[in-house]
Amino acid sequence: MKIQGLYTALVTPFHNGAVDYDKLTRLVEMQVAAGVDGISPVGTTGESPTLSFEEHERVIATVVQLVNGRCKVLAGSGANSTAEALHLTRHAKADGADFSLQVAPYYNKPTQEGLYRHFATIADSCDIPIVIYNVPGRSGVAVSAETIARLAKNCNVAGVKEASGSVDRVSEILDLCDIPVLSGDDALTVPMMSVGAVGVVSVASNIIPKEMKQLVDLCNAGAFDQARAMHRKLYKFFKAMFVETNPIPVKAGMAIRGLIDEEYRLPLCPPSDKNREFLRQILADIPVD
Repeated sequence: MKIQGLYTALVTPFHNGAVDYDKLTRLVEMQVAAGVDGISPVGTTGESPTLSFEEHERVIATVVQLVNGRCKVLAGSGANSTAEALHLTRHAKADGADFSLQVAPYYNKPTQEGLYRHFATIADSCDIPIVIYNVPGRSGVAVSAETIARLAKNCNVAGVKEASGSVDRVSEILDLCDIPVLSGDDALTVPMMSVGAVGVVSVASNIIPKEMKQLVDLCNAGAFDQARAMHRKLYKFFKAMFVETNPIPVKAGMAIRGLIDEEYRLPLCPPSDKNREFLRQILADIPVD
């Protein structure tokens, strides 16, 4: 199964400390109506570190049920313990997810051999295509292009979400192997797709899914003049979504738009008053889908 296009890194809405499944339903329907290629629940943007195992599994199961085949589901089921990742990934598979997003194990900083064995064990054991998530700024360790090339030989490794902030990484990976690469940064979608990436796992599309879908489709059609024009219009918005730690700005922006309650779980907290006002100003120039 090939992965490409626009995948929304869905936020997890809360209300009074609990997952708000009514709001989650509305968010999924908004994404499907916009024509996204897929939804990625319970990743970094979905605040996976503070969800319990029960919540984690239920959010994935709920999204799969709501989607009902209308787009793909890329379930965040990685962990810094291989045993935990196996547990979560088997549940995601049983619930009907199409792909599993596997973040590089964080904090314990494995070697490249350890990373290879971690991802290979999950790919070999869970019977679901996995997407390797390289995000060294969060995990503290980078998955080397050579390690990705080794893993690309496994038929259950379906792609890479590349969030290192380097466009050069796309060329480096594709020079070593033939594997779908998805941008992990909205602002690098067009640059990365211009050198061979096939889509993006997007934070911005929580608010502007139609525009992000159009942007990705233009790139995949080779219409880079139009894509660059869209990129320039949306660039300040892309940057605003990371004015504080993700997903603080996007959840604040969604609350400003009335899509969710503005609620986080510690250690995440609301943005500063200055940044909230900045987000209001940026959103004033962004269309309402």
